[in-house]
Amino acid sequence: MSKIRYTQEHEWLLEDDGQVTVGITDFAQAQLGDLVYIQLPEIAKAIAKGQEAAIIESVKAASEIKMPVTGVIIEVNTILNDEPGKVNEDPMGTGWFFKLKMNDPGELDGFMDESAYAAFVKDMD
Repeated sequence: MSKIRYTQEHEWLLEDDGQVTVGITDFAQAQLGDLVYIQLPEIAKAIAKGQEAAIIESVKAASEIKMPVTGVIIEVNTILNDEPGKVNEDPMGTGWFFKLKMNDPGELDGFMDESAYAAFVKDMD
């Protein structure tokens, strides 16, 4: 069964049978403004937790997407190469960034569930 989790960096992680889809939350895309460029990671690249996985540029700023868990990139959302605005339109759906195969599923234990993330974001207002 898939389960969604959130990071303090406003990334969402959807785990499904050892694979994790990663994107940014609606809160994050609203803070960034219109995205104009996204550099996605290479498929088959092993990336450690905390290392840079992708770069996003908006009309306001450039940001790094850090690897939330250690793993290997298995798929990237190539639509974003030509249409980075998909992230603004549907950040929790068609605007996902990449999928990875986790090394250690236990790394997901420290992330927030939906209610904890909602409280976290509310405190930022």
